[in-house]
Amino acid sequence: MTQAVGVIDIIWRGTNVPVEKGAKFKLPGMKNNALIYGRKAARAQEYAAGEVTAKTALERGMSYASLYDPGEGELQVRCDTGQTYVCPDAFLTDGPPEITGGETFELKWTIGTYEEISA
Repeated sequence: MTQAVGVIDIIWRGTNVPVEKGAKFKLPGMKNNALIYGRKAARAQEYAAGEVTAKTALERGMSYASLYDPGEGELQVRCDTGQTYVCPDAFLTDGPPEITGGETFELKWTIGTYEEISA
């Protein structure tokens, strides 16, 4: 039986960030846009940034300042199927999240480049 991605682990600047089920990522790369003119259609390419979205909670002893930093850093996305995506130029995009007691909060990174490592 084949295994598909089930668990995604996030490592932000060397710190493992425990994330809720449902974390997702979209890798960066070229995309095609439809270009319509007259009765014709063509494609025009552009580069699309990648995105990683995950929910976590603020735990006892955890430093919010070390988790949220507006600068760039290395983000690793590790899948339980053996792939690891290392993104050296990731940055958080939504500003400081709202933290509510009893709930998780979302972190969203934009990524420009990555290297895939398979186990």
